[in-house]
Amino acid sequence: MTIPIVVVDAFTEQPFKGSPAAVCLLDRPRPPYWLQEVARQINLPETAFLLSEQNGYYLRWFTPTQEMELSGHATLASAHLLWERRLIPCDREARFFTRSGLLTAVQHGDLIQLDFPVEPPRTLTPTPDLERAVGAPIINAGKNRHDYLVEVADEGTVRDLKPDLDALARLDCRGLIVTSRAESERYDYVSRYFAPQIGIPENPATGSAHCCLAPYWGKILWKSAMIGYQASGRGGIVRVELAGMRVKISGKAVTIQRSKLDHAPRMFSS
Repeated sequence: MTIPIVVVDAFTEQPFKGSPAAVCLLDRPRPPYWLQEVARQINLPETAFLLSEQNGYYLRWFTPTQEMELSGHATLASAHLLWERRLIPCDREARFFTRSGLLTAVQHGDLIQLDFPVEPPRTLTPTPDLERAVGAPIINAGKNRHDYLVEVADEGTVRDLKPDLDALARLDCRGLIVTSRAESERYDYVSRYFAPQIGIPENPATGSAHCCLAPYWGKILWKSAMIGYQASGRGGIVRVELAGMRVKISGKAVTIQRSKLDHAPRMFSS
């Protein structure tokens, strides 16, 4: 028996841009240790595992080193795959049962729109450890239940940043969001995302980070709808729209690779 695996680049319409995620279509529940081994073998920023359920799909996300509470780009990749393979009709909402509750996705033209919880940062005074880890002067700092967020002086600082990944791995958080206002009129803000603690030195395009970025920049810019650019080497475009305690996160996706995972039944013993 084989398990289909599809690699999707999320938050982009160009191959080899945005953030890559593998999506595995399971035929039945598998033990967590096996899911983790598969994610480690695939070795992309995140691997999503989908299991069909009567009213939607169970969805779990794994980095090469651990299971995640929330992932934007792997959820967008999962929705893209379900519609592309016509496992659900294109005009139907995709429903995902996750460790962060029910998440949904819909299609708006060539965009996939995710409905995620808002995760605003709580303002804090940067510690010396955080400043050393970032490696650039911090204008503002905050933290939510997942990540630190730091604003730096300008887009050039974001793009050129070389944080201390060993120091970041010792911080009490999932990862670090670094952001500034955008210089281009095409975007409202730019960002990068580093998460060495969970096996991702830098994620090219991070949907869940915008659960924090959207309320942060929305308050500063007095906007509810914005466009963010993730200024990683691959780059990623993320559209956000604040809606109370939810944020609509939209982007495009492109399928890169289709394959199958061979396995032996003994691997699935619990």
